[in-house]
Amino acid sequence: MTTSNNAVEMRAVSKAFSGVVVLDDVDFDVRPGEVHALAGGNGAGKSTLMKILQGVYQADAGEILVDGAPTRIDSIHSAKAAGIGMVFQEFSLVPSLTVARNILLGAEPLTRLGLIDERAVVRQAAEVFARMGVDIDPRAEVGRLGTAYWQLTEIAKALSQDARVLIMDEPTASLARHETEALFELIGRLKARGISIIYISHRMDEVYRIADRITVLRDGRRLFTAPLSAVTPEEIVEGIVGRRIEGQLTYRSRDTVEHDGPPLLEVRGLTAGDRVRDASFSLRRGEIVGLAGLMGSGRTELARALFGIDRANAGEVLVNGRPVVLSSPKRAIASGLALVPEDRREQGLVLDHSVRENLLLPLLDEVRHGPLLSTAESRRLSASLIERLRIKVSHPGRPVRLLSGGNQQKVVIAKWLGTEPDVLILDEPTAGVDIGTKSEILDRVRDLAASGKAVIVISSEYPELLAVSDRILIIREGSIVRELPRGDVPDEETLELAVQGVQK
Repeated sequence: MTTSNNAVEMRAVSKAFSGVVVLDDVDFDVRPGEVHALAGGNGAGKSTLMKILQGVYQADAGEILVDGAPTRIDSIHSAKAAGIGMVFQEFSLVPSLTVARNILLGAEPLTRLGLIDERAVVRQAAEVFARMGVDIDPRAEVGRLGTAYWQLTEIAKALSQDARVLIMDEPTASLARHETEALFELIGRLKARGISIIYISHRMDEVYRIADRITVLRDGRRLFTAPLSAVTPEEIVEGIVGRRIEGQLTYRSRDTVEHDGPPLLEVRGLTAGDRVRDASFSLRRGEIVGLAGLMGSGRTELARALFGIDRANAGEVLVNGRPVVLSSPKRAIASGLALVPEDRREQGLVLDHSVRENLLLPLLDEVRHGPLLSTAESRRLSASLIERLRIKVSHPGRPVRLLSGGNQQKVVIAKWLGTEPDVLILDEPTAGVDIGTKSEILDRVRDLAASGKAVIVISSEYPELLAVSDRILIIREGSIVRELPRGDVPDEETLELAVQGVQK
């Protein structure tokens, strides 16, 4: 690593929390106009390393150099002053404010009377978008925009603060394919302007598409840094997980579907608001059904309606051949349904509560003795779920917010598996998790089906749907428009054409 060529250099960085070493003597650098990918399993230290660079955490040892000069970064403000910006995987925007106000939040130009100069705010935001080469109305309310526009607004927010180094944490996790292409084009324009990008991703196809070099972390240490041209995807994956992953995204023929008797779940003409319209499908025991559709097609809204979060206006749902009224999540749980939601941090976890408390939230009746909760039973049940999903946590009493993204996702899945549902709905179950954790989650899905459960998997990742689904349902404008047996979908291209409504 030569300082003269680096926009940012981190030397011998170490960090521990409560005596647990998270980073151990890690070196990392990024050059001007370079996309440097940062990869590693959940808990490898990627987020901690970047939060040190962003000023959220301070390193216990090591130093940071910006443009070759030692720089003290002990707060987000000092990181901004050093030209370092971060686009978090979990968005930090205020939905009720306009795009322009979000971009300049806390740095709004003022009138002579000390009031926010709305015209100047809009003008400055428009100038940032013009430099980015994207067309967004700065006066639009963020809450009314799609996910891709949130992502672009986050990037504009960082660039408005003159960021010369931009950290992107899983930026495509919530984007549709055409939105991802637009983001890659933007990254190319930013590179051409000399802006350095640190790109955190678990998706090897993306890394090879846009990155120049890659650094792999494992267990808090830097395993290697190499140009993408000098390392194979297999070597990267083996470095991330410490072992070879064989066929985790390969379909494995199964014969667990029970074709006799009524469907386990039957949905007839379900309508909920204006996003779910006359949706009909069925699901049998032992079956995994994939749900594919473009962003805004109604995938998540259908899951929410089935779990009783959104009230159905019309239609009928039958479980084990009996009509049920799914008017609330409580009723859905009682009917044998469970939902792992799309956004684990906002919808799946109470971040300041412990891992044990999160695991037991839907299971309190299981550990209740009279008016009190049994401490011994709580510990036994939570330990069982931690072992079942192989959750990496030093102590179950630790706040769940301190876990890596993949282990947080395992907590959400584990707590619903503890209810022993007949039907499990998984909405983007592997978003933002490393390839090893993805393999574990997909294996658990297969195990559930083998045990006689029925599973619905909603995913934007077509290889994932093709790996586990027995059938794939195509949803468009809130309706199921096509059903594809897995044998009729030989590759991703065929599925993409079906989602787009193109007959091959």
